[in-house]
Amino acid sequence: MEKNRLEAFSDGVLAIIITIMVLELKIPEAGDGHFSDLVPALPKFLSYILSFVYVGIYWNNHHHLLQCCKLVNGKVLWANLHLLFWLSLFPFTTAWAGEHHLMGAPLAMYGFVLFMAAIAWVILLNCLIKADDSNVLLAKAVENKTLKEKISPFIYIAGIVSSFFIPWLAISFYAVSAVIWLVPDKRIENALREARSK
Repeated sequence: MEKNRLEAFSDGVLAIIITIMVLELKIPEAGDGHFSDLVPALPKFLSYILSFVYVGIYWNNHHHLLQCCKLVNGKVLWANLHLLFWLSLFPFTTAWAGEHHLMGAPLAMYGFVLFMAAIAWVILLNCLIKADDSNVLLAKAVENKTLKEKISPFIYIAGIVSSFFIPWLAISFYAVSAVIWLVPDKRIENALREARSK
């Protein structure tokens, strides 16, 4: 199967996720129209920024991932839906963590959803590699794991655990993981560049 519909559907879902997240940011009801009125909303805004960055990371890397592939199959479609399921929970966990900042359960749930989205990403990657021989460029590009791939699950787990003991540390773990994934996978960019030069 061609990948066009999968890409279009995924782009649409990610756009809706971002829209839902921003709609959770409410204008302060009380106040005199000063910047100080926004202070109580700061935790929500910061959780929105972090989640926006994560959605952006997934969208960016998803785009790179599919550039290396020509064909998909049914397993890929389901693996992609599995990823989108976990990403679709971002608005809920973002709102909960923003509303009850520095509380254990919301931060742990936020980290759990991040962790499961990362697992879903790995499943999608493996399904794409196995989907068709024409996806060999992707297989070759990601055959050796990077350091950030190896440590990311442990960062999420550390964040989940620390949520109940040192909440600000959990937030730091989630932010660090976002920072290390900001740059798209260079292996894929390099593989695409090499393929074009041949």
